[in-house]
Amino acid sequence: MPSAVSQPPLPALPVTFRPNRTRAVLLTIGTAMFVVVSAIGFLLPGLGPGERLTFVFTGALFFGVLLLLSRPKVVADADGVTVVNLTTKRRLAWAEILKVNLRPGDAWVFLDLSDGTSLPALGIQPGIAKEKAIRDARALRDLVEAHGLHAD
Repeated sequence: MPSAVSQPPLPALPVTFRPNRTRAVLLTIGTAMFVVVSAIGFLLPGLGPGERLTFVFTGALFFGVLLLLSRPKVVADADGVTVVNLTTKRRLAWAEILKVNLRPGDAWVFLDLSDGTSLPALGIQPGIAKEKAIRDARALRDLVEAHGLHAD
């Protein structure tokens, strides 16, 4: 007698997938770098106001880059999926997504689209939290199957 494999329930929509641990690390390091570089600028003797401002600007630049790196997310709602990557944001209807891929060795999820292209979705990445990324990829895959072209 075959045993029934229970599927986890679909996440309630809207749902946001993002690498929270990676984001926390990036924002913590960015804040620390901004504070340290700015403090160095103010504590070094003999610097003029312009030089001090340069240290603050450099710290803010470091923080801005790390903030940009912490931006990726994937938001699924009743109408589709919004993929926010480093510098781009793309809205997809459920029917546009054919497949959700997270293969061994992939740095993030790839979405196979109905136009024949593939879209990286950096909001689901196995970097620090591999198990969470696998769960998130499965949840997104289940949502695509439930709401996409293959839905009844």
